[in-house]
Amino acid sequence: MKKLLLATAATALTVGAAAAEDIKLGIALGFTGALESLAPPMEAGAKMAIEEVNESGLLLDGSTVSTVNADTTCTDAAAATTAVERIVTAEGVKGIVGGMCSGETIATLEKVALPNGIVMISPSATSPALSTIEDNDLFFRTSPSDARQGEVMANILMDRGIQTVAVTYTNNDYGKGLADSFQAAYEAAGGTVTVNSAHDDDKADYSAEVGALAAAGGDALVIAGYVDKGGSGILRGALDTGAFDTFVFPDGMVSNALTDRFASEIEGSFGQNPAAEGEGRDKYIAMAEDAGFDGSEAFSAEAYDAAALILLSMAASGSSDPATYKGSIMDVANEPGEKILPGELGKALEIINGGGDVDYVGATAVELVGAGESAGVYREIEFKDGAMEVVGYR
Repeated sequence: MKKLLLATAATALTVGAAAAEDIKLGIALGFTGALESLAPPMEAGAKMAIEEVNESGLLLDGSTVSTVNADTTCTDAAAATTAVERIVTAEGVKGIVGGMCSGETIATLEKVALPNGIVMISPSATSPALSTIEDNDLFFRTSPSDARQGEVMANILMDRGIQTVAVTYTNNDYGKGLADSFQAAYEAAGGTVTVNSAHDDDKADYSAEVGALAAAGGDALVIAGYVDKGGSGILRGALDTGAFDTFVFPDGMVSNALTDRFASEIEGSFGQNPAAEGEGRDKYIAMAEDAGFDGSEAFSAEAYDAAALILLSMAASGSSDPATYKGSIMDVANEPGEKILPGELGKALEIINGGGDVDYVGATAVELVGAGESAGVYREIEFKDGAMEVVGYR
């Protein structure tokens, strides 16, 4: 009997070793383009979660995870599709942290992820259109829809006593969706939008757009654009001409790059971006500092959570096959189960491997609702003395 037990144990070890994989995970972000300044801390966040899982040695019989990057450029849907197609078909990734911007995310989801059955969890694609798109339960996001951001921004403006605004938005799915949801919420609350107009990125001169916005007037200018593209161009033109004194910045503009470029010129301006408060966020920022990057940058924490959700769902389903583990993502993200914060992915894997349940809270107070998207908490920021300060959460 003893020999039989030893033989059985040896067989189990052999099977376990054979079952271990090198799982490839894609990171599809705009490493160049409209939000390229945000991509490095987002990539670092995703990789930090992956390294944490690898160090534990507890994922799927000791499987390891490696990453493959795809540069989506953020705004070029054709380039994004080509890049994501490569990591899916040539590299064989089993899931993707991404995309980054809404238009390229829609394109890569419809043209690559859906036909190939690949899970995508976006840290930052916020278009309301992604809430209703047919995704075969393959698409999730750790940032909330801009339908929610529009409401939050309207509330912030009304609370500050700003009754009229001009709005300019980047001419794509993200900008149009956010601008429309904001206008609906703001006007329902009693505010007036004097103009709601698009701007294109990559222009050398925005004087015509700024002139039209100034002619419409308003107590503030809402810039629903990209900090590394046309959003900053509009802002520079408005500052140089004195068209507006106060600016409102949604998530595509909220970045340390904005402070670096404009500093005291935007004194008193304000905005919001997705970010939860509490122990999870504090732990993440501390972990990021130890790892040598700024975890407070927009969507970095969401990228950590996106990678963590994919890997914990693989463990919970017992498979790296997206067709299998996609069914565990909502379970891992929500109650019931033991709450899991950043730095506790090894603990989560121990619980899952032991047959228990986890409720992944992560760095952004993860709770997935509806079509697999974040319920949404926003931090309100303001520019004071040349610095960006957090003044509250909504």
